[in-house]
Amino acid sequence: MPQPALTVFLVVAAIVIVAVCVAVIVIALRAHRRHKLAETLEKRRDDEVQYAFVVNPSKPQATARRLHIQEFCKAKGLNRVRFYDTQLDKDGRACALEALEDGADVVIAVGGDGTVRTVASAVSGTGHALGIVPIGTGNLFARNMGIPVDDIDAALTVATSHGSRMVDMGRLTLLDHPEDDHGHAFLIIAGIGFDAAMIDDTDPDLKANISWLAYFVGGVKNLFAPKFRGNLTVTSADGSTHTTNNLAFRTVMAGNCGQIPVFSLMPAASYDDGILDFEIIDTTGGILGWANLFGDVVHQTIIGKPEQNPLSTNSTIEQVQGLSAEIVLGKPAKAQVDGDMLPETKHIRFSVDHRALIVRVPDASALEKTAQVAAQNATADFAETTGTIEPIR
Repeated sequence: MPQPALTVFLVVAAIVIVAVCVAVIVIALRAHRRHKLAETLEKRRDDEVQYAFVVNPSKPQATARRLHIQEFCKAKGLNRVRFYDTQLDKDGRACALEALEDGADVVIAVGGDGTVRTVASAVSGTGHALGIVPIGTGNLFARNMGIPVDDIDAALTVATSHGSRMVDMGRLTLLDHPEDDHGHAFLIIAGIGFDAAMIDDTDPDLKANISWLAYFVGGVKNLFAPKFRGNLTVTSADGSTHTTNNLAFRTVMAGNCGQIPVFSLMPAASYDDGILDFEIIDTTGGILGWANLFGDVVHQTIIGKPEQNPLSTNSTIEQVQGLSAEIVLGKPAKAQVDGDMLPETKHIRFSVDHRALIVRVPDASALEKTAQVAAQNATADFAETTGTIEPIR
């Protein structure tokens, strides 16, 4: 095996071994959390309103999940239930808008992060709640919300009973695509550069077989791609702007939630603080730089802070927070929102809508008087949230 290929193989193998070791610990912690979750769900109160289930039929489990949902609702006495299937020309947003027009009170996304993202973009700002029944491979937003990803009955119990949180919604606007009349919604992480190229080069079949680990394969394909250059302007929480010209980077990401399976990409990211966490990543020295970057991610995952490994020599992770950021590139690059690919672009803006979305979650202790606020601001028989916020797509 040629030396460069052997080096890449050893680095990837090391990454996988570390991931497996951490996963063993995560499994033990998950068992404890599952026990606590069961205790919490026993105290929840069912909500007998009109439900719309938006289902991604392309998922292998979709048909079985639909039957399971029907049986669950019947057993619970929830009779006002309708299903909407996404199609090639009808995404989750279109289905959710149709469901709301039909009188749905709670819209439940049954699918992966892509389905959740598009359904949420329609529900955002309407005063109606979003429920989630995860059947994707990553289910990153559900994980960040504490929604069970391996227990459909628990997820359904969460979605069909009282207990919600108000969550920020990010958007990525393609400023050089005048045909776009909206910002593309994201709930987890949006980015431009290496992360988008990695996602675009990930084999869907491999992803279906080994879940999120398939992204490592897509990443290896882009380890030696040229860097990106551009001007970056970040608007801070106090309204001040900071510009870096001719910035060289591998990827720039904006995070609403920072946790991915096993690792923490943005430890300081909070889904309801009204700001985004921006991460600018660069590497030098070929494979050494990428190895250092992996060490940086492991380091901040362990300490729980956005702090670079002090031993790193060939990688940089700059993390800043702000209300928005704008990037103008010298050459077009791929961009993504929550794992969904967007057209190549040279000019984008990241922004956030503060607490624009209501999500039904297991932890009802952090409601922050959501029910009282909903009652005060209700404009219909059903409302679970705030005043009018412009929906994003």
